[in-house]
Amino acid sequence: MAAVALTSATFLGMEFVAWFMHKYVLHGALWFLHRSHHVRHPHHFERNDFFFLFYGALSMAGIMYGSAEKDWRFWVGIGIAAYGTVYFFVHDVLIHGRLRFWRKSGNKYLRALNMAHKMHHKTTGRDGSEEFGMLWVSPKYFELARRKPAPGRAGRNLSASSNS
Repeated sequence: MAAVALTSATFLGMEFVAWFMHKYVLHGALWFLHRSHHVRHPHHFERNDFFFLFYGALSMAGIMYGSAEKDWRFWVGIGIAAYGTVYFFVHDVLIHGRLRFWRKSGNKYLRALNMAHKMHHKTTGRDGSEEFGMLWVSPKYFELARRKPAPGRAGRNLSASSNS
């Protein structure tokens, strides 16, 4: 039970770490690496992808050094890896479409998350961005997602109701 609690706490804590690092480090001293994520480019990879290596190494170190005893380092490493996996699918696959198998969602949470992220990318410079988290979404975007139907859904609903 303690392992589940520690892994879950690490996963949830990573949202704060990601927000803090994104707002104050990536849009600060490491902007020269993160900038590649805010501008269009023809490359499949970007300098910003180096951050994946940092967090992946941190996770693997915890898992490796804690695996013999299954101590706290192991479960913290698992929590970081779980967060990284969710981050990859939500941010890279769903929001940025880096792999084309999951394009759009009718889920209000995922749509709100996408709207918030698009607002973050509205500013291509180092300053002036908002919405630095990955999984936490400001309530205003939930309201927007609730009011604005998912693309293509209204047409399907109308045609489905007219065939009844």
